[in-house]
Amino acid sequence: MTIFEFIEKLLLDGKVLAVLAAALATVVPGFGSAKAVGSVGEALDGLMSEDPDKFGKGFLLQALPATQGIYGLIIAFMVFTQIGNVSSVYEGMYLVGACLPIALCGYFSAIKQGRVAAAGIATVSKQPSASGKAVIAAAMVELYALLSLLISFLLVNANPFAA
Repeated sequence: MTIFEFIEKLLLDGKVLAVLAAALATVVPGFGSAKAVGSVGEALDGLMSEDPDKFGKGFLLQALPATQGIYGLIIAFMVFTQIGNVSSVYEGMYLVGACLPIALCGYFSAIKQGRVAAAGIATVSKQPSASGKAVIAAAMVELYALLSLLISFLLVNANPFAA
């Protein structure tokens, strides 16, 4: 068997595609969460350099964008529970499609949530009493991550190929 035949066999295996689906569900929103948590952390460090007592007000804003990575991990676990039953390339492709909502929306909503949260940190630096409003503004972006989690959850559970 040549290397090209080996690669072709791998690409036409539904289980490999299911693993790819789980990886997409984990890695893509994880990248977005890491980038967002990092940028909000930089803003929080700036806030703490001015007033270390405001850390508590800003920490929740930094933690919020991490949830998209967690949502992707949940979907990946769900896919892993089905990998043993995947027997065709169609089943693997279905799982790739089922993971796309959380992968794509998770990535972009994490980035956007990070921007809103960083702006909230700037608000807290000038008006500490507005921290609740800043958290609410950042949490509104979370709605779209939750909707994509729900759709991916329903699609993985409604796998028409599952026995």
